[in-house]
Amino acid sequence: MKKQRWIIKIGSALLTQNGAGLDEVRIKDWCAQMANLRSNDIEVILVSSGAVAVGMSHLDWKTRPEQMAKLQAAAAIGQTKLVQFYEQCFNAHQMHSAQILLTHDDLANRTRYLNAKAALEALLELGIIPIINENDTVVTDEIRFGDNDTLGALVANLMVADRLIILTDQLGLFNKDPRSNPDATLIEQANASDSDIALMATGGGALGRGGMITKIRAAKLAARSGANTNIASGMEKDVIVRLFKGEKLGTLLLADQEPINARKQWIAGHLQTKGTLMVDSGAHQAIKNHKSVLPVGIISSSGSFLRGEVVSLADESGKIFGRGLSNYSATDLQQIIGQPTAQISKTLGYACDNEIIHCDNLVYL
Repeated sequence: MKKQRWIIKIGSALLTQNGAGLDEVRIKDWCAQMANLRSNDIEVILVSSGAVAVGMSHLDWKTRPEQMAKLQAAAAIGQTKLVQFYEQCFNAHQMHSAQILLTHDDLANRTRYLNAKAALEALLELGIIPIINENDTVVTDEIRFGDNDTLGALVANLMVADRLIILTDQLGLFNKDPRSNPDATLIEQANASDSDIALMATGGGALGRGGMITKIRAAKLAARSGANTNIASGMEKDVIVRLFKGEKLGTLLLADQEPINARKQWIAGHLQTKGTLMVDSGAHQAIKNHKSVLPVGIISSSGSFLRGEVVSLADESGKIFGRGLSNYSATDLQQIIGQPTAQISKTLGYACDNEIIHCDNLVYL
């Protein structure tokens, strides 16, 4: 029987007592709970925020720096202290951890994506707890995941996890902001794809880059590979173990769609694309019905991309609704936009494929 695989994401505010420094008591407790999961044959991958916040605390900075070099310096200082303490905590349970730092480019590149998966599989087989964080020391805005909730969801896709646990400083998702509305009601369960729940979310804080809206988006992304998502308070006693035992805590967002295959998960995980193809309403409907993108249905193309690179698909209003691998470069595509398939070879002097994007290489978002 296949082992259960859980991704556990812990946010900056929790880890650092809202910037006051590492919350060593709670971290020890979370590690003990993860050790409990391992003893129950659950494979665990930890996605940990906190490097920048720990570095800020060490440098006595009260607000997150905007200057990239200072942000990277804080991350470099904080990451060593964070991972060192995790290793110490897991050692107390005769376990070891491993650090893995990722950027968006690592998961956007197919070869590096598969290498990351292989490395993680090997670590899990060895009984090691992988600790994943965004590589803030080298990251730029152009290759940023944006937040570790999204990173956690992409790792859930990468590793085909059964569960994504997002521990936060809130009890879960409420129908309105509980900090200013005492009558707010906790949403105990919903479908990850339910558009109404996004309207209930609130923004992020000073330390982290996320907020409840990023957690909802992460749940929707994780659902593409079949993972359910729990959003729960990391301050709740024994929260991880109690979730394992089936107790209802926080908000459960269910994967309510058929899991998509591994290649399409990789395509869907591209947060930045090389260009955008705008298509007409007929093409949009055909794509929604699992058809390929043909040149005749394309209205315009923007961006600079090569054959085999990921592009976005937009409807006539400009709303992005899909992503896919282009069979033609931006330069060649400009020459065949709006033309019937039979004209491709006549116009270009060659024809790689009849489709601009084949349905097997396309994800409808």
